[in-house]
Amino acid sequence: MTTVITYGTFDLFHLGHVRLLKRLSALGDRLIVGCSTDEFNAGKGKRSVMSFEHRCEILESCRFVDTVIAERTWEQKREDILRLEVDIFGIGADWTGKFDDLGDICEVVYLGRTEGVSTTELRQSVQELLGDSFSGAGFPERLVAGDGGGAG
Repeated sequence: MTTVITYGTFDLFHLGHVRLLKRLSALGDRLIVGCSTDEFNAGKGKRSVMSFEHRCEILESCRFVDTVIAERTWEQKREDILRLEVDIFGIGADWTGKFDDLGDICEVVYLGRTEGVSTTELRQSVQELLGDSFSGAGFPERLVAGDGGGAG
């Protein structure tokens, strides 16, 4: 059985995420997704619109995903790959070269992103649509504030 693993924030789950997960799942028999915790993202200076729990539930409901685990540190990737007997580590091409060091324990693949679709672009579109007219009007500040980007 070929096991594939990936990691990311998966905030504002969108078509780019779906296509990445579909392509990764096609590389093996089992796809494990490490979802970045809110605390891990905060340590990277990122804020997510959706809570860790909600992002995990969405990932768990995706037919391409077999298992969801928490990503709490950069260092855990190597530990997870060994512990979970992973054959392939895959991630978006925006991370090309960043994880080549894992090549001594598994195959590392970088997959192209879906053009024109990203969490950052979605955030910008929402902010442009809402403008300042929603500031202080009860609209969740989390939706329009912060970076919140990330892998995937």
